[in-house]
Amino acid sequence: MSGSRSLAEHVADQLAPLGEVTIHRYFGGWALRGHGRQFAMVMDTLYLRVDGAARSSYEKAGSTPFTYHAAGREVVVHTYYSAPAEAIDDRTELYALARAALA
Repeated sequence: MSGSRSLAEHVADQLAPLGEVTIHRYFGGWALRGHGRQFAMVMDTLYLRVDGAARSSYEKAGSTPFTYHAAGREVVVHTYYSAPAEAIDDRTELYALARAALA
């Protein structure tokens, strides 16, 4: 798994209305932070932080949780779900998802 810096930069650009969005190296990918809080990460995919209330809407949209392999097993991280593909280039939708992830 490798993180796409260009995708992280694209997302940060799309989210300029949030204020400063910074990009930091994060376990082979990139973390996106706004207002000092991490709200997303980019590996080969954009993942947004979700809470229990939002999780079902992400799942209904076909999003999947972030997963990785360690010590011979698959680890599922239910606090990060893939962003819906159409949100990547839809500034309004991405902004709404990012605001929710920051809340």
